[in-house]
Amino acid sequence: MAARELSATEAPVMPRVAHSGFAPGELSAAHALLDILEQEGVEFIFGVPGGALAGFFEALRARGSIHFVLAKHEGGAAYMAAAYARVSRTLAVCCGTSGPGATNAITGIAGAYSDSVPVLMLSGQVATDVFGKGAIQESTTFGVDTVNLFKPVTKLSTMIPNATRFPALVRSAIRTAVAGRPGPVHLSMPADMLRQRVQHTTIPPHEYRSASLVLDQAGIARAAQLLAEARHPCILAGNGVTASGGAGALLELAREANIPVVTSPKGKGVFPETEPLSLGVLGFGGHPRAEEYFASGDIDVLLVVGSSLNEFVTNAWSIPIQPRTALIQIDIDPTSIAKNYAVDLGIVSDARRALQELALQLRGRRKDVGDEQRRRIENLSGSTPRHLVPESIDSDAVPLKPQRMIRELRAALPDDALLFVDNGNSIIWGTHYFEARRPNTYFADLGLASMGSAVAGVIGGALAAPGRRAVALVGDAAFAMHGFEVHTAVEQRLPVIWLVINNSGHGMVQQGDTLMFGESLRVAEFRVPLDVAATGRAMGARGVRVQAPDELAAALHDALREEEQPTVIDVVIDPAELAPTLVRRVQSLRKALSGKSVSTRPPLGG
Repeated sequence: MAARELSATEAPVMPRVAHSGFAPGELSAAHALLDILEQEGVEFIFGVPGGALAGFFEALRARGSIHFVLAKHEGGAAYMAAAYARVSRTLAVCCGTSGPGATNAITGIAGAYSDSVPVLMLSGQVATDVFGKGAIQESTTFGVDTVNLFKPVTKLSTMIPNATRFPALVRSAIRTAVAGRPGPVHLSMPADMLRQRVQHTTIPPHEYRSASLVLDQAGIARAAQLLAEARHPCILAGNGVTASGGAGALLELAREANIPVVTSPKGKGVFPETEPLSLGVLGFGGHPRAEEYFASGDIDVLLVVGSSLNEFVTNAWSIPIQPRTALIQIDIDPTSIAKNYAVDLGIVSDARRALQELALQLRGRRKDVGDEQRRRIENLSGSTPRHLVPESIDSDAVPLKPQRMIRELRAALPDDALLFVDNGNSIIWGTHYFEARRPNTYFADLGLASMGSAVAGVIGGALAAPGRRAVALVGDAAFAMHGFEVHTAVEQRLPVIWLVINNSGHGMVQQGDTLMFGESLRVAEFRVPLDVAATGRAMGARGVRVQAPDELAAALHDALREEEQPTVIDVVIDPAELAPTLVRRVQSLRKALSGKSVSTRPPLGG
């Protein structure tokens, strides 16, 4: 990806300026806020401006150190920030003005909360001297109270009470966002406070917050003993391993102890799917080998790291979670342990630290079972295919089979490319058929599972990893929700690629209705199909429509040669092609709705 330079139409960055009338050690509150963000290493703020944030943008322009990315919708800005944080594993920032600017961002922030992503949401607020007077877009307790609206979907939501407290509360919010289980925080900033002077001293981040390095030594020692004695153990790795940066430690542990690994759908990619010990994804969109290993009843010790064993992981709690000896669960959040299944050993710990320590303690202790374990995995791989409907992967049919579409995508992308997968059938096609070869390359927002998150999020991901290609795999219905963010990528000169699965509507809903009720309910189809390629061209991107495998291969090749211009590839697929694991999903839902479960270790609460 080429280094970004300002275009002729963009305003030049103004140099840092002195603050006339300010005493030594004084800054405006907005400048103090930005100084703290600069110390945190924040490079981008995603958002949409408004009058209540004028003082903030005035300071942002004057300092010239943090780049503002103008989104087309505050929800898109929140998705971009969340994706940036996921790729960089650092704090990301987004903003919106008072009233609707804040409420528009709520879904994106709720997704960050569900996926444990550290995002600082800054919202404007009317000036304090007009509170309760009915000012335009007032969002205090006298109007639409945005502080309370954000509280259920953030770790902290508060209004700055006065300018004096501004710097301290910003640091407190950041500390809250990154401590323990990460998550978003929200600050409402009254317009008049942004320009008020405050005493401010620059403080390095390590002096007011520390890394989450919790480690239960006794628990880890017990887990190591159980794993050392196990004959057929298994590791289930979730998103918590990704969030902690624990992919390398997971690989080291699996290889050292010869333990096969499955991942949750949200954890896909944290363990290389090319690794012989990989059994793929368990649960929604997952792989037959993973489910076969669990269904065999041979697992004696199951180590679950960074996953709460929720509905997506267990196919609505229908997959048997029944290790013969012990279920061990490790999570940074104590409320996630035994949330869904009773455990034999629960360990509150940072996932990366725990995996590193387990690898160290198991070194050399499982060599006698290594050959046996490898033979078992080889036999499973030989008897159970990795994919369902494998014949469609090589199909030359027109319009395209989605399976062939994923094959062409995998063949075209470098191994370190970032793939953001949106919700809908895209999740099934991507989870099941795309081979994730390196950690931190596959991203799916499955906590809240909101459509449109990848459409916008891919832009934040691209900015977080300059030099790497960023692609969004989305449906046409998801693209309709936030597709105008393509214009944001055009303005930022990012060669992002949108691969849009065009099946003229909400394919997952339509297929799910047919499976559940025997017919489509006729509520999920577009009466007029979207011309997605033309939409992309209208916003300044390249727009290409393809229907055949060779056309898609050529379109991807051309898009990957671009250095600055984004590309929208409108892929017309066979709408009759059923997402294979959707059948099992519907079956699982029927069992769950009837109160039946195949597990002999009953989920807690039912």
